[in-house]
Amino acid sequence: MKSVAILKTLGAALCLTVACSVSYAQDTASAPAATTSAAPATTAKKADRKLGYTVRKALSKTQGVDVSNISVRSHGGAITLTGSVPDQGQIDKAGEVAQGVAGVKSVSNKLTVMQQ
Repeated sequence: MKSVAILKTLGAALCLTVACSVSYAQDTASAPAATTSAAPATTAKKADRKLGYTVRKALSKTQGVDVSNISVRSHGGAITLTGSVPDQGQIDKAGEVAQGVAGVKSVSNKLTVMQQ
């Protein structure tokens, strides 16, 4: 009688061990897929950061545009300009310069005129 109870307990322990091992194997098998999908997101962020930097650099080299209060954000080739400049002409010029940078797909010009 005791041997039957011991066998049942060992069988249950074996089933539990196998179930845990299978679950662990599935978790580790799906882990590489998660890291490979994160890699393109990191690459996209780097590309956005680089494009934003390039647009900012182009704006800073442009004569007649005060970039001290301009913020440049990039997402998937879409550029957003925010901040303020002293006159309307600078808003238009900043939008044109940003549109002329290689890799820019669209420009959302949200610059405002700041009265001094």
